[in-house]
Amino acid sequence: MKMRRSVLVLLLFLLFIIEGTIMPWLLPDAWEMRIIPNLVFVVILFVTVYHHRHTALLLGLSFGMLHDVVFYGRILGAHSFAMGLSAYLIGLVFQLPRAPLPLMMSVVLLGSLLEDSMLFAIYSVFNLGQAPYNWALLHHMLPTMLFHFVIALLLYVPLRRQLELLKKETRKEEAA
Repeated sequence: MKMRRSVLVLLLFLLFIIEGTIMPWLLPDAWEMRIIPNLVFVVILFVTVYHHRHTALLLGLSFGMLHDVVFYGRILGAHSFAMGLSAYLIGLVFQLPRAPLPLMMSVVLLGSLLEDSMLFAIYSVFNLGQAPYNWALLHHMLPTMLFHFVIALLLYVPLRRQLELLKKETRKEEAA
């Protein structure tokens, strides 16, 4: 089981590196609608539905803090809090061992909106964002949700299989 968890953490780290290196070339800032590709968060949403919300909470806190340190240095802990809490809350509502594709895509859309709304609220509290919520929703959150939806469609089958195997191995280990 430790092998599968290690592979999961390595996958998340690889996606984190892709977010910072390849994605800026594919999604230029010159576009009027700004898309923030958070590939790690999409995978964490899969973990919260197909594996366990506590694991997703820890991964969200860890990789969110990594996002805060590497990409967004304005407030340390904002992304960590938003990723961890939104993954946990989504896991409270949608933890299904065999969630079908439409439900999982709804989870990705809802989770992406929840995380971005939390970040908007945190930045508003500390007066770091000047735009109103409806502008941020239209120009930032909806395009990001659509991008996360497409990424989730591409990752659905391989990720679901791996997380189901991880869950089976965890149950066998607990039974032994």
